Amino acid sequence: MKQTVIDSKYWHGVVMILLILTLVSCFEDESLNEKEKEVDEPTSALDVYIDEHFTDEYNIAVRYKYVDNYVEPGQNVAPPKLEMVRPMLDFVDDYWIAPYLAVENGEDFFRRYVPAELIFLGGLIYNGDGTVTLGTADAGARITYTNVNGYDLSDPEWLKLQLQVTYHEFAHIIHQEFKLPSGFENISPEGYSSAGSWYNLTDEEALQRGFVSPYATSSANEDFAEMVAFYVFDADFFANYIDQDTGCVTAQCELDNAGKKKILEKLTSIKDHYLKVTGIDLDELRAELQSRL
Repeated sequence: MKQTVIDSKYWHGVVMILLILTLVSCFEDESLNEKEKEVDEPTSALDVYIDEHFTDEYNIAVRYKYVDNYVEPGQNVAPPKLEMVRPMLDFVDDYWIAPYLAVENGEDFFRRYVPAELIFLGGLIYNGDGTVTLGTADAGARITYTNVNGYDLSDPEWLKLQLQVTYHEFAHIIHQEFKLPSGFENISPEGYSSAGSWYNLTDEEALQRGFVSPYATSSANEDFAEMVAFYVFDADFFANYIDQDTGCVTAQCELDNAGKKKILEKLTSIKDHYLKVTGIDLDELRAELQSRL
């Protein structure tokens, strides 16, 4: 299972002091794995619901039992509480599946490229380096959600975390299948860090380099996926990452503005690429998701 990390402006103060919020890295292997879907016979009302609404409908297997099979050796994670599984399924349906099905060409794309498995874990995964795994993906075949037991749609941090996991991981399908937009890596080439040093950056330092998060600096692929996720789920995306400060009186402000210009260039490139290779208008997808939040 490969690791992906997610970082955003939403987690500040004490939370950021206590830990670096990370996801497990995504896609060192850029090939798409066609994972065979193993489907258990439904044995309860919940299993019947999953079978009918996810497995039969979208060919998605949902795993909420035997979590040791879906984490790295030495990692201990509790399964989700049974009463949290159905609400999490509703989250996936309402905030991921439904928005794609509602936009032009979205349903065809979703049904073709949806991962084979969704894994639900009850809590976070604490790593030996002090980071915390918030969610994982495996080469387009699986998405793992952590902290399902913390389900709370009224908690903006929980909601934005799960949205970011969802849209970040699904965005990797695009560059795996269709490559990155032409010239994307050259928009802010000097700003990239590395998988082992990105977490030393602050949010503002990343912004000034032309990135929406420190993790986005770790590679062009992660930059792409972070851009897509932030654009779709963040209601304040334009205020945070695009709008220029016309009253700059400090060098810091000028650096922020320069970084935002690079982010706007990336966003334009990404939206054009999505429309060209998938027929999906990211503005429509963003509007559809935002209407549900």
